[in-house]
Amino acid sequence: MRVLVIGAGALGGYYGACLVRAGADVTFLVRSARAEQLRRDGLRVKSPHGDFAVQPKILLANELNDPFDVVLVGVKAYSLDDAMSQFAPAVGANTMIVPILNGLKHIDALTARFGAEHVLGGLANVSAGLDADGRVVQFMANQTIVFGEVKGSLSDRVLALENLLRVPGIDVRASDVIMQDMWEKFVQLSTLAGITCLMRASIGDILTVPNGERAIFRLFAEHCAVATASGFEPRAPFIEFDRKLFTTANSPLKASMLRDIERGSTTEAEHILGDMANRARALDIETPVLDLARAHVAAYEVGRQKPAN
Repeated sequence: MRVLVIGAGALGGYYGACLVRAGADVTFLVRSARAEQLRRDGLRVKSPHGDFAVQPKILLANELNDPFDVVLVGVKAYSLDDAMSQFAPAVGANTMIVPILNGLKHIDALTARFGAEHVLGGLANVSAGLDADGRVVQFMANQTIVFGEVKGSLSDRVLALENLLRVPGIDVRASDVIMQDMWEKFVQLSTLAGITCLMRASIGDILTVPNGERAIFRLFAEHCAVATASGFEPRAPFIEFDRKLFTTANSPLKASMLRDIERGSTTEAEHILGDMANRARALDIETPVLDLARAHVAAYEVGRQKPAN
C-alpha cells in the first residue's frame, strides 16, 4: 500500500516515521518550511523505546497529483479544512482515509467532502509533541492506533491496513466497534483536557489539592452521561482504566491542549470541549464543570488574539 501522511507533526510524524523505518512506502504531505527542515535534518523521533531518525519522502501540496491507497490524517482539528483541500488529489476510487484526530466532529467533515465509503474511524493513544528543533518527542510509552469501519465489521481492507501498520513502535488494533472506541477516547480526552486546562496543572498536581480528585470525576461523570445518552455507554474496562489514570499519584499527565496554552498557541478547545458541551445541550444534560472549562479556554483564546501592549 502507498501511504500519504498529512503533515509531519506529533501524530503523523511518529506513526509515519515508524512505518518508514519498517520499509513501508510512505510519503509526507507538508508545508514548505517543514519540508526544508526535514530535508536538512531528517525526521527525528525521541522515544522512551529508543531514539531514531529516517529520511522521509516529501511532497508539497502543488506536487500532489496521484491517488494513494491510504491517507493518514493526524493534523490539528483547526487545520482540517485546509488539509482536506490539499490532499483531495490523493483520494482515488479505493482510497482509505484514516483520521486520528481528537474528538468526533471531523468524521462528519471528511464524510461530507469525500463520501462515507472512503472514511474510516480511528484514534491514536500516543503522548507526543514537536520540540523547538522539529523533533517528534514521545513523552510516554503508549503508542496505540485503532481504526475500523464506521458502521462496524472487520472488512478485508481494514484487516489489510492492520497488517501494514503492525511494525515496531506501533501497537495496532482493528476494531469492529470503532465508534464506541472513539466515544470512550472522546470522554477520556475531554476530561483530561477540561480539568488540566481549567486548573493549569498536571493530574498529579490536581490530586494534591482540596477537592481535586472530586473535580476530576465530576467532569468525567458529565462526559460519561453525554456518551451514554448518545448511545455509547462507556464500558466497564474503560471506566476502570480511567479511574486508575486519573488517580495516579505524582502523574505528570496533562493534555496537549494545556501544552498549547503554555506555548501561547491555538487550541482545539471548540472541537473537543465545545463539541462535547453542544452535544450535552442537545440532549438536555447539565454539564457545569465542562461549561466552566470551555469558558476558561475560550477566554484564553480571546486574550491570545488581542495585540500585545
